[in-house]
Amino acid sequence: MTGIPLVVDLDGTLLRTDTLHESAIRLLRDSPMDVLRIPMWLGRGKAVLKRHIALRVGLDPTALPYREDLLEWLHAQREGGRSLVLCTASDMSVASAVAAHLGIFDQVIASDGVTNLAGSNKADALIERFGDAGFDYAGNSSADLAVWAHSRRAIVVDAPDDVLRHARERSEVEREFARTPVGWRDWRRMLRVHQWLKNLLLFVPVVAAHRLGELETLGELILAFLSFSLCASAVYIGNDLLDLESDRLHPRKRSRPFASGAVPVWRGVLAAPVLLAASLLLGLLVGGAFLPWLAGYFLLTCAYSMLLKRLALVDCLTLALLYTIRIVAGAAAAAQELSFWLLAFSLFLFLSLAFIKRYAELLVQAGSGKDKAHGRGYYTADAALVMIFGVVSGYGSAVVLALYLNSEAVMRLYRFPEIAGGTVPILIFWISWVWLQATRGLMNDDPLVFAVKDPASLGAGMAFGAVLALASAGLPW
Repeated sequence: MTGIPLVVDLDGTLLRTDTLHESAIRLLRDSPMDVLRIPMWLGRGKAVLKRHIALRVGLDPTALPYREDLLEWLHAQREGGRSLVLCTASDMSVASAVAAHLGIFDQVIASDGVTNLAGSNKADALIERFGDAGFDYAGNSSADLAVWAHSRRAIVVDAPDDVLRHARERSEVEREFARTPVGWRDWRRMLRVHQWLKNLLLFVPVVAAHRLGELETLGELILAFLSFSLCASAVYIGNDLLDLESDRLHPRKRSRPFASGAVPVWRGVLAAPVLLAASLLLGLLVGGAFLPWLAGYFLLTCAYSMLLKRLALVDCLTLALLYTIRIVAGAAAAAQELSFWLLAFSLFLFLSLAFIKRYAELLVQAGSGKDKAHGRGYYTADAALVMIFGVVSGYGSAVVLALYLNSEAVMRLYRFPEIAGGTVPILIFWISWVWLQATRGLMNDDPLVFAVKDPASLGAGMAFGAVLALASAGLPW
């Protein structure tokens, strides 16, 4: 095995992410006032910026997304007797933590708060230490071209085609680790398009008022649906960026695009405001009182992402409100007056669904041997009590529905109101069914997403709709 040391870059090479980007996001979450100081730090140099952020934010090296194929190859190189050097533009504190965790590097060279060790600065440092062409170098970006020009051989990792071409021009390429481009599936998962189904709740008020056939109203609601969906995607992106560490410690959420490194975090930082701006433009087209409710939804979701989701019970109450706001916003878009019954029913039902979401997460965490849910205000031992809260809330919604079906409003809306009472046992069945699935560990993290894929839930939904249709039109004979 050659005695030439193998120098390895960190961000985008050994890691499927950029530690500076992630640290800046953590700073925004944990110390938002310090974000205002970033321009001042940057004015004194990028190395100063990295040092100040690193001093305030501690990344957990055990939770970072490593490039496993490269890491496996590096282990083989080390077992063959080769010296490995971690050389990165990240701050020394970050690089040292990663090196200590992996335990395969003989040396660590990194930015020191004075010199930003990137591009030509990195090349100069390596030449001074190992000599020109006295090292092999593994990198991934155009900034590494200056280093490859002075390396003996190049190891190109997940690099764009033009970077790979220029690397071949500057050095002998020893090994290539294929690039994994961001595809449509990654974007779809990043936007969580499947979660847009929740925004069909906007149509509930006009369905309940038997106004779905009004084309003008339907057009307003379609615009409102698109506006809410884009806003929700912006919020999901922001939530995923702020929750990277917790997601990486979760058995299922670790595969999300940002947590896994499939999509760079900077793309999310750019995409979220674009989606939000598009949402607001569509909201302006809807008119009426819709936009204030859209803004309220956005602000409440921001509060949830930044703080409320870490508070036990408050998190579930907030989730229930976020579901209910969709119904209120739909009524505002359609200029439909909301009844107390619909609001009360919605709050109880969505509170049950929020508790089932948290209960399912606690079961997963308990199955992983954890005593506390990371980033949440619950211990895994709370699962039984959370289940009680959720079941009681769900049955409370059934009680509200039964009382509503005996009101004067139902007498006016339905030709055969007595038939509508058949919806109550259907709702009780469905609430019992989803909680039964949750206790068996079969519940998706989101109960609404589970419902649209579950045959029993779909059957209950169709039966519920059929009963209401019969109550409206009567039997065909």
